[in-house]
Amino acid sequence: MIRLLSLTAMLLASTAAVAENSRPQPVPFVDTIPAARDTPYPGTITLAIDATDTKQGVFRVKESVPVDKAGPMVLLFPKWLPGNHWASGQIEKLAGLRISAGGKPVSWTRDAVDVFAFHVDVPAGAEALDIDLQFLSATTTAQGRVAVTPNLISLQWNSMSLYPAGYFTRQIPIEATVTYPTGWTAASALTAKVDGAVYHYEKTNYEVLVDSPVVAGRYYKAFALSPRVTIDAFADTPAQLVASPAQLQVHRNLADQAVKLFGAQHYDNYHFLFTISDDLGGIGLEHHRSSEDGVKPGYFTEWDTSMPSRNLLPHEYSHSWDGKFRRGADLWTPDFRTPMRDSLLWVYEGQTQFWGYVLQARSGLVSKQDTLDAYAMIIASLDTAGGRDWRPLIDTTNDPIVASRKPKGWTSWQRSEDYYNEGLLIWMEVDSMLRQQTRGKKSMDDFARAFFGINDGDWGEVTYTIDDVAATLNAIAPYDWKAFLTKRTTETGAPAPIGGFAANGYKLVYTESPSAYFKANEKNRKNTDLSYSLGIVIGKDGEISSVTWGGRAAKAGLSVGDSITAINGLAYSPEKLKEAITSAKGTEAPLVLLIKSGDRIGETVIDYHGGLQYPRLEKIGTGEGGLDRLLAAK
Repeated sequence: MIRLLSLTAMLLASTAAVAENSRPQPVPFVDTIPAARDTPYPGTITLAIDATDTKQGVFRVKESVPVDKAGPMVLLFPKWLPGNHWASGQIEKLAGLRISAGGKPVSWTRDAVDVFAFHVDVPAGAEALDIDLQFLSATTTAQGRVAVTPNLISLQWNSMSLYPAGYFTRQIPIEATVTYPTGWTAASALTAKVDGAVYHYEKTNYEVLVDSPVVAGRYYKAFALSPRVTIDAFADTPAQLVASPAQLQVHRNLADQAVKLFGAQHYDNYHFLFTISDDLGGIGLEHHRSSEDGVKPGYFTEWDTSMPSRNLLPHEYSHSWDGKFRRGADLWTPDFRTPMRDSLLWVYEGQTQFWGYVLQARSGLVSKQDTLDAYAMIIASLDTAGGRDWRPLIDTTNDPIVASRKPKGWTSWQRSEDYYNEGLLIWMEVDSMLRQQTRGKKSMDDFARAFFGINDGDWGEVTYTIDDVAATLNAIAPYDWKAFLTKRTTETGAPAPIGGFAANGYKLVYTESPSAYFKANEKNRKNTDLSYSLGIVIGKDGEISSVTWGGRAAKAGLSVGDSITAINGLAYSPEKLKEAITSAKGTEAPLVLLIKSGDRIGETVIDYHGGLQYPRLEKIGTGEGGLDRLLAAK
């Protein structure tokens, strides 16, 4: 009895101890950063950048922000950047920040929650805050995109300036000056007065400044495509800038076909800021009056195999209409601090993807056959991806924010930014439905002109919702378009929406030999793509870079990062693996792969006998179909 009472007492004491654990309360969060207001900023910011350090990639910045009163003020580093779709501002590369007023230091404090915000206390009598800082460009790809090389500079104003909180960025006047290496040329949508190596840019507002990046370089050529459209081309070597008359003509056709398609032009002048480089980081980023377009060497000089990279310019140019001028209402923001909501990226990026491939064919930048083969790759990749079983397309519009564009291990199952290519499939289906419902009289061309071809010369933004998209389609062909688009973007478990291609006259088939486009894509990506046979893509030295979820390699236990060292007892090479796949067709002998996974080596057996499989589009029936008409030059 005494022992029982002791045990009871101990249990009660233990319970009491648990009940008396510390229970803190949260510190209240107080947002002291003023919200953006649509009111003019009192004064003009001046920005001076020294961009001459091409060895270490350090941009040295002096900025003066006028002030009209003493007291608390917040300066912001741009965080949410248009075209990136996530909080991509490179705040980690800002260094050496010093602020002064009248020659005396002014201390700053980083906001405890929003690390892109800096609090300062403006001293009495101050007329301006003088800011010194450096932007430290990545010197290796491990640090991010390389923006400075011995021959090239990619200058993005958002990475090397601060702006005052509390104002729409379109209401903040600014004048910028940049000093480039002697003898270099700089190109931008901004007009500049040039004094030797110093470019004095026109006064503008901070929104337009950030939307008007600069590329500068040692080797430069300008190619006029139309009175209002120019390719400002830069390269590592002069030889990469040599373009034939025929090559230039198809680029001129691009400008012509785009204007015929969309009707209006939402720029005064448009500049492709085009870089051909092994050293400068690649890029494809849209702006109202320009785009940053970076490709690897060979664009002009290896024309027969550069066709996959020739979709870049049609895509980014289409964004001047789709994404820049017309933009999802929840995506548009008044400053670069307000979070973006990406729910309509299946229009912004998906329809731009649609028009990019159409325009590459109409212009002749990429042949019709190569475009059909590119479509086949897109259809096949989505048709074999299992991620649609659980994740709807609309949720992939969150992927830039969720994943920050970092690599994934199981992309076919996790899904990535599928709103690009699945968006293309949806708009192809819409095109086929418009043609069917109007007996061939209407198509997506009519939508483009009605939706994007308004307000000629306006390079502001006109926002939209799904209701606006549906209303425009309804005016062309009455139908419950909102219900259709909502179903397509929210459904799970259904097959990929590839029916628009069949309705427009083409079906997906597989052959044992790859198309020229498929081979060019492998060459450009430096891989061996066996997605539709073994379900893997293999990179350098046999390392597996992609494994299809539920595919044959995945079922055999292979993962991204494993390396193939031998096939059926022979040392690995892409050719030997393909030969083994072909030899296994019609036999019962499995493929035996020697796999290195970390520090372990072992055999993996894949019982596959279907031969090599490569996607192509095959014409249905005879005569001209909807896709033939869609891809034809106007």
